[in-house]
Amino acid sequence: MSVFGDVPQAPPVAVFKLTADFREDSDPQKVNLGVGAYRTDECQPWVLPVVKKVERLIVEDGSLNHEYLPILGLPEFRSAASKVALGEDSPAIKESRVGGVQCLGGTGALRIGAEFLRRWYNGTNNTATPVYVSAPTWENHNSVFADAGFKDIRPYHYWDAANRGLDITGLLDDLEKAPERSVFVLHACAHNPTGTDPTQDQWKQIAEIMKRRNLFVFFDSAYQGFASGSLDKDAWSIRYFVSEGFELFVAQSFSKNFGLYNERVGNLTVVSQDGESLSRVLSQMEKIVRTTWSNPPSQGARIVSKTLNCPELFAEWKGNVKTMAERVLLMRDQLKAKLQALGTPGTWDHITQQIGMFSFTGLNPKQVEYMIKERHVYLMASGRINMCGLTSKNIDHVAQSIHDAVTKVQ
Repeated sequence: MSVFGDVPQAPPVAVFKLTADFREDSDPQKVNLGVGAYRTDECQPWVLPVVKKVERLIVEDGSLNHEYLPILGLPEFRSAASKVALGEDSPAIKESRVGGVQCLGGTGALRIGAEFLRRWYNGTNNTATPVYVSAPTWENHNSVFADAGFKDIRPYHYWDAANRGLDITGLLDDLEKAPERSVFVLHACAHNPTGTDPTQDQWKQIAEIMKRRNLFVFFDSAYQGFASGSLDKDAWSIRYFVSEGFELFVAQSFSKNFGLYNERVGNLTVVSQDGESLSRVLSQMEKIVRTTWSNPPSQGARIVSKTLNCPELFAEWKGNVKTMAERVLLMRDQLKAKLQALGTPGTWDHITQQIGMFSFTGLNPKQVEYMIKERHVYLMASGRINMCGLTSKNIDHVAQSIHDAVTKVQ
């Protein structure tokens, strides 16, 4: 008998299982709307032109080597990443109370932040602090905080299925009722999976309650620039909370807006009340990183750092990001128009009201099953689709498939 004989088989990760099923499908009209990655109108991955340029610069830079980075990461990357989130002129940065931790993607930033909070927030080694995540949310949020040791993970109201929009009343009510010092994971922009964000006035309502109720803000910022095409607009919520005096964490990912998916480039921005508190927080995060991955990799961080710290490359990158955002917005407009032209029952305004990579279509699990089995259009069981998977060549097929699913399956 193997010593591993009692180890149960874990279920596959849903989105990767969906991609595997898609690859095995031989139908010529198959479409993958599951995986969260940008695709061109030819349905191909896109290496950003600015990334190619910076990679050549790195290869030709004889001063670079493969020595270990500092435990907290490449300093010029960390500072530049925090400036992208908070703004170049952020008073918090000027007051030296902002720091960063280079992490393995946005997931790594979430995990390091969660591990720190479990060890040091609201009492040492506190696993009982409630952690609130939106209903629905990115599936990894629950697992990351659970694996970090938190025992009380709760949903807060977010998606209003009947109106296909934000349940702001339920959200605010949950904030009012949450125990003081609870942790709330907020999506900075382009909410995953719904694509539905609060308005600026609603963000102000959220901030007012969180400040009054002494709740901790942990932003997940995976799509800055990718949502609207504007870095500043997509970071508005984060910057507003900082302007209101919050101490907070921001888990940043550069997978989407740089197309550096497999480089695992992330940053955990820490905003503290003062520099002395920040120093102590980062010293403990250094201990956590040391026993987690010891030192972060350099290649992806160098690409991002060189781009963000050079005005010409930074401007080019913003143009690349705008190109991606505009293609997604175009696909939203066209899908809505085609569904309306087909006379598909129900309202489809939410397709264009939502923002970012994902759209919560409103399709139920049976309709999703029909889409996959009968129409070879692959999407998550929740009805979430990746708008980047739509192209000028497949959008008619997808629209007709949605129409058939809605009219034939209840």
